[in-house]
Amino acid sequence: MALHGYPEIVNTDQGSQFTSEVFTHLVLSNDIKLSMDGKGRAIDNVFIELLWRSVKFESIYLNPPDSGIDIYQQLNRYFYYYNNERRHQGIDNQIPFKRYLIKQQKVA
Repeated sequence: MALHGYPEIVNTDQGSQFTSEVFTHLVLSNDIKLSMDGKGRAIDNVFIELLWRSVKFESIYLNPPDSGIDIYQQLNRYFYYYNNERRHQGIDNQIPFKRYLIKQQKVA
């Protein structure tokens, strides 16, 4: 906090840890605005957690990065693979970008 100060706003989901009086009082008493995503948004976290689990188990743990540049390049390669080459069970083992292109052709 000494270097950058306090944030202007904290955005959370509506999990019990973020709606507790202790947490909200701490945030608000430091003149920080508190923003909470709408109900049901916590489910979004499930998808994000699964994505990062894939990133870690399929890339990072297998090839630990040596530097910040290394992790940046590794993530760049992985997300290209994830979107353009990797098949996804949740969409009938299709490749996301190819599925996107098919959907775009149907719209046009």
